[in-house]
Amino acid sequence: MIRVMIAEDQPLARAGLVAVLESESDIEVVGTAADDRRALELARELSPDVACLDIRMPGRDGIAVARELCGPAADPVIPVLILTTFDLDEYPFGALEAGASGFLLKDAEPELIVQAVHQVASGQGTIDQSLTRRALREFVERRSLQPVTASRASEVLTSREHDILLLLAQGMSNEEIARELVVEVSTVKSHLARMLPKLGVRSRLQAVVWAYQNRVVGVPGPEGR
Repeated sequence: MIRVMIAEDQPLARAGLVAVLESESDIEVVGTAADDRRALELARELSPDVACLDIRMPGRDGIAVARELCGPAADPVIPVLILTTFDLDEYPFGALEAGASGFLLKDAEPELIVQAVHQVASGQGTIDQSLTRRALREFVERRSLQPVTASRASEVLTSREHDILLLLAQGMSNEEIARELVVEVSTVKSHLARMLPKLGVRSRLQAVVWAYQNRVVGVPGPEGR
């Protein structure tokens, strides 16, 4: 059972999200909040598997709350899925920077929201496809390389880990990577578990960002907006 906490200041939107998630037999909404203070209290009290946070709430925004729940200083780390009606570039960029595992627009189809919750709960990052290229390009243009550079990664990653990183950057799931490499899904997961600490990242999504940021794969151009 995936235990989810929802922070959303609009009652109707909050109720709709609860209804969508609780229609799934393996998801339980364990708490809801309407502002940043209550969101942090509930998250620390309940330790949910996923915290779904709205961008704009009374007090601090969802990105600031995410930073406390899943940022570098967070202990324990609570995976965060950001949900918003706003698709401005700075929001997905800020969500990634704060350590969020996913960023999705609220007008996404219900099944995509459910899928995103499953992905975040299982340690797989997710970001709305219409925003991916913009967010990655923004990340590359506005930030310098992380401590583990591409040249250094070639020394610490095995050839199979490097292959998996490239396939991750193409948006493949564990199952798709396993089929591409003709290996078991459990083997892919084992490689990922060893690879992420080597890159100094916590999630698949951060690994993809790292790959673009360090030019391991090409950054999509403006025509990909």
